[in-house]
Amino acid sequence: MNPSNCTRINTEVFANLFVILSVVSSCFQPATCVKQAIKLQAGRIQWSGINKVTTSPNTAMAENKEWGKSAERRGRLTVVLALATLISAFGSSFQYGYNVAVINSPSPFMQQFYNTTYVERYGRPMEDNFLTLLWSLSVSMYPLGGFFGSLMVAPLVNKLGRKGTLLFNNIFSIVPAVMMGVSEVAKSYEIIIVARFIVGICAGLSSNVVPMYLGELSPKNLRGALGIIPQLFITIGILSAQVLGIRNILGNSTGWPLMLGLTGIPALIELLLLPFFPESPRYMLIQRGDEKTAKKALQRLRGWDDVDAELSEMRLEDQSERAEGHLSVLSLLSQRSLRWQLVSIIIMNMGQQLSGVNAIYYYADSIYATAGVKQNDIQYVTVGTGAVNVVMTIVAVFIVEASGRRLLLLCGFGICCGACVLLTVALNFQESMTWMPYVSITCVIIYVIGHAIGPSPIPYVVTTEMFRQSARPAAFMVAGSVHWLSNFTVGLIFPFLEKGLGSYSFIIFSFVCLVTLVYIWLVVPETKSKTFLEICQMFAKRNKVEIKLGDGDLPLKESKESLEDAVRVTAF
Repeated sequence: MNPSNCTRINTEVFANLFVILSVVSSCFQPATCVKQAIKLQAGRIQWSGINKVTTSPNTAMAENKEWGKSAERRGRLTVVLALATLISAFGSSFQYGYNVAVINSPSPFMQQFYNTTYVERYGRPMEDNFLTLLWSLSVSMYPLGGFFGSLMVAPLVNKLGRKGTLLFNNIFSIVPAVMMGVSEVAKSYEIIIVARFIVGICAGLSSNVVPMYLGELSPKNLRGALGIIPQLFITIGILSAQVLGIRNILGNSTGWPLMLGLTGIPALIELLLLPFFPESPRYMLIQRGDEKTAKKALQRLRGWDDVDAELSEMRLEDQSERAEGHLSVLSLLSQRSLRWQLVSIIIMNMGQQLSGVNAIYYYADSIYATAGVKQNDIQYVTVGTGAVNVVMTIVAVFIVEASGRRLLLLCGFGICCGACVLLTVALNFQESMTWMPYVSITCVIIYVIGHAIGPSPIPYVVTTEMFRQSARPAAFMVAGSVHWLSNFTVGLIFPFLEKGLGSYSFIIFSFVCLVTLVYIWLVVPETKSKTFLEICQMFAKRNKVEIKLGDGDLPLKESKESLEDAVRVTAF
């Protein structure tokens, strides 16, 4: 054989190998895997990112450089994405937190109003038991409304879209805000009770739809951080209510109707501004089939025109879901391919609410009083605790993409478990040891820190990530229902637990935290920086099923294996 021919052949083989290796190496990045996705049709493999095998090393190096740039392109926080996040979280999630705490500080004045109104109607004072019943209804109607709001999630987000549902949801905020604001003038405590139920519906919808909306707007490298923003605004809402509830501001006999009515302002702002921001691109493409609008939305959100890779990933998800169709709650419960995802979100949401966070806040005032804090100063210490909650949630926003979801959940539940055990010991010895009340205060703060970094924000993020487009609304409906029912249950039974067990009730909460921690350790995988399809593949192994791309297609495999198979077929 002519030596020059041998040299030329060797050069061509080297060039082919160089191209193939560069494709494989670049495709370890999920975004590039999607962009260079393998289409399995009629028994032949076709690359969407490659038209031919280049024989020139220089050309191969140039293409490899371009692929490297594509692989390195990571989603960024654009102005449009940041404003959409802030407006939706402030207009919806903020109200959830605000209405949790808004009636705590002015409760003596509101109960006095209940009694005065009753006297004016019937000429005699209200019995204590009846007043307790009315006040219990005023408190418990909120989580009950949240439960019914969660039941409305799936039909509304499928019909109106994510953004459309948030805009529609403002009705359930503005109307009760007006009702509560005029309740004293109308001399009706029944209006307050009904309004609390309606604003609970608003909270039930927003607590599920906002994380869903932001999870679908976000690039995968920012999905965790932006997914915590709703919880951050919930804590800011709680803190705002605590600050406004100070006696010298609105937490007094004349200011409480205005304090209750202020919940309508964030809703009004959202109603005016959110229409200028895009609907979820995944909803537009997968559920509405409007690729043109989805592409424009993605271009606005990402800040660049080349969004084909992300659109390709959405098309693959759409293709993989066609065999299943859009799932109702009943079909979700019977889907074997979603069994462990469903069990996981139920356990995490139960753990979040049954871990004793509401009981901690209930005990906080008495703990502060025992530690020697003056009665008039307890409200300021409570505000300080709320500020710690906000600060630690901000910390979670910045560390979730580096540490991952799983680690924050494990650390959070572990800290809460230990804090509950120590608090039980401290509460039992704080009367016999002068320094023990300070240990109790420390336990409360440590518990708040632990809950703020993991159990509070992460379940919403993980619920978004564990389910694909067709199952996500029904999944949030289940998760939200469990969340609000657990919240309602704790509010209902904790007074009896506290009366029967006293401080030992925190042992039950520590056990709940421990069980949730063990489950997460054994079952829940890390989901950071993964596409929704990749997360489904991880659970497919545990569910013992195969994720298919559609009728007649092969099972969807790991990106690395698929690429290696493709290289073997296309190269030689």
